[in-house]
Amino acid sequence: MTDSIPTRTQAERADQTRARILAAAIHEFSDNGLAGARTEQIAEVAGVNKALLYYYFRDKEALYAAALESVFEDVRAYSIAVMEMNTSAGERLVQLILNSFDRSYSYPSIRSLTQQEMVRLHRGEENRMVSMVEKYFRPLWVRTHELLEAGIAEGELIAVDPEQIRYTALGANVFYFLTAPLTQLAFGFDPLERRELEHRRRATVEYLGQAIFTDREHGARVAARVLAATPMPKSIELKKLKARRNERTK
Repeated sequence: MTDSIPTRTQAERADQTRARILAAAIHEFSDNGLAGARTEQIAEVAGVNKALLYYYFRDKEALYAAALESVFEDVRAYSIAVMEMNTSAGERLVQLILNSFDRSYSYPSIRSLTQQEMVRLHRGEENRMVSMVEKYFRPLWVRTHELLEAGIAEGELIAVDPEQIRYTALGANVFYFLTAPLTQLAFGFDPLERRELEHRRRATVEYLGQAIFTDREHGARVAARVLAATPMPKSIELKKLKARRNERTK
């Protein structure tokens, strides 16, 4: 009886295997979409055979759904952690927007998978955006709205439609990354090159400090604190995947 109970080590190995498969799947689906992704490639990158892949995920659709869940759960967890920081509403908002900018760079698969699902939704194709919205996006939007209302009520943020602040602040991040290829064509520089990203993320935060705070001096101090506390990340998706593969080879 007791022999059939998995040991902690076995459970940990199972979790690590599942995590490797998910990491490989996220990259494959991000690069090639649901239709173009190959489970053979996912299994190879994860270091497992297809039989083991299907042991953890019954089919390609289930694996895709799990990949989306994993990606958006990361977004939810990071965002909630920021909203629960012991700082003013305005500072939490600026931190939230900077995290959104950094996530778009360091986790490009989030941007890619979201765009793919938006296209499927627009075309009327089967998609998972409805479930993702209900589970992740709507709760985060509600929490962000409450954060904005608190900042306005406390007099820290300017008294305007709170949703306009959200659209302006977060929408600027979306526009920057979405139009990066056009910007490179039009102006001859790559907006996703690290030096350009460093400049834009600083400009984004400093702009918010001047634009949405009733006291601009206070806003400038908030912007400086957020930037000082948040070094620019590297692209860490590949680093995580390589680390998991190294664990497997030990």
